[in-house]
Amino acid sequence: MTRFLDTFPIKEYSFFVRLKQFFFEKWKLLPLLDRWILSELLPPLFFAIAAFTVVSLSVGVMFDLVRKIVESGLSPQIALQVLILRLPSFLVISFPMAMLMATLLAYSRLSANSELKALRSLGVTTKRMIASAILLAIIMTGLTFVFNDSIVPNANRNAELILNRSIGKAIATEVGEDIIYSRKGKIIDENSKKDRRGMTHLFYAWKFKDKAMMEITMIDFSRLGYTQLVTAEKGFWKEEQGKWDFRNGRIITLSPNGTSNTATFEKYLYPLDKGPINMAELPQDANDMTLLQAIKAEKLYKESGNIKESRRMQVRIQEKFTLPMACVVFALIGSSLGAKPNTRTSRSQGFGLSVVLILSYYVLSFTFSSLGVKGTLPPFVAAWCPVIISLSGGWLLLRKASS
Repeated sequence: MTRFLDTFPIKEYSFFVRLKQFFFEKWKLLPLLDRWILSELLPPLFFAIAAFTVVSLSVGVMFDLVRKIVESGLSPQIALQVLILRLPSFLVISFPMAMLMATLLAYSRLSANSELKALRSLGVTTKRMIASAILLAIIMTGLTFVFNDSIVPNANRNAELILNRSIGKAIATEVGEDIIYSRKGKIIDENSKKDRRGMTHLFYAWKFKDKAMMEITMIDFSRLGYTQLVTAEKGFWKEEQGKWDFRNGRIITLSPNGTSNTATFEKYLYPLDKGPINMAELPQDANDMTLLQAIKAEKLYKESGNIKESRRMQVRIQEKFTLPMACVVFALIGSSLGAKPNTRTSRSQGFGLSVVLILSYYVLSFTFSSLGVKGTLPPFVAAWCPVIISLSGGWLLLRKASS
């Protein structure tokens, strides 16, 4: 690693020189044992990241882009841009998997060469041997969180906009489609003069484009016994007035005695909050949201009375933390398996075993995630149970390797 950085052509850039010096100063502060084990872990880690990223990127994006180049006339330059922008989302998936493969390969090789046996003869425990792997996993956890929260959402959004613009399917000003917003509040009972809480408004718009809601349908239940239906070609949010400006529509009012009144309008100011705009500005896919956007979406769903979507967002918020934690989980499992005495694992065997363990972990995660969305388990428990169960399994493997 030191020789590689020495040959890298950065000497003419003072910033990189200072960065290089800072890196080596911190590197020398580590104990010799940790530096040695980390130097054994990094090459298979880089190999595994490259292998998993290439495989997942090929299956997930590349084949689809090639088809669009052939069938839809997509420019190869645009396809390359989309491919680069989609790369971070696949790196986030590859980081935890690469930690598993890297630790499994590195420690099994050290064990097969009797190097771990030599360390044990000097009194070095197995827990101390894998401390370097856990340290590296913690660093990869932070890197995964930063990528997943700060880079992936924007990159995916830009990739979608570039792709859609290039094949004429959408325009850049389009933010959302099929916006549904429900609002809860006081329902006025004009006879008893008593209020009760419930759904007061149900808002639907076909599309949000150029700061306008298109083809709006809204139902007003705010007066008990009365149902008011408002339809409009478009609507604009008036921030200074705190109202919606509906254009070219009609109002149908159904009264308790069964009569109905219909009125048409060219412009109609309606007192409804900004909830539909906030909902439209959020990405439709929770995986493309940042942590702050997910928290905002959960609050909107909760305020609108959509308990199921609110619960789903609570699970996704917790998964923003549990996804990076998979690096620590896989590092513990991989190093514990690889550190067992007389263990030898080739790259092909390590790749195969890694795939089996990864599938097992993510099946467990998807199962608990579904239970959390359904409401069988609290969102926090549903998101963190796979991590806790897997860490417990890794701890048992570590104890077995230490005995």
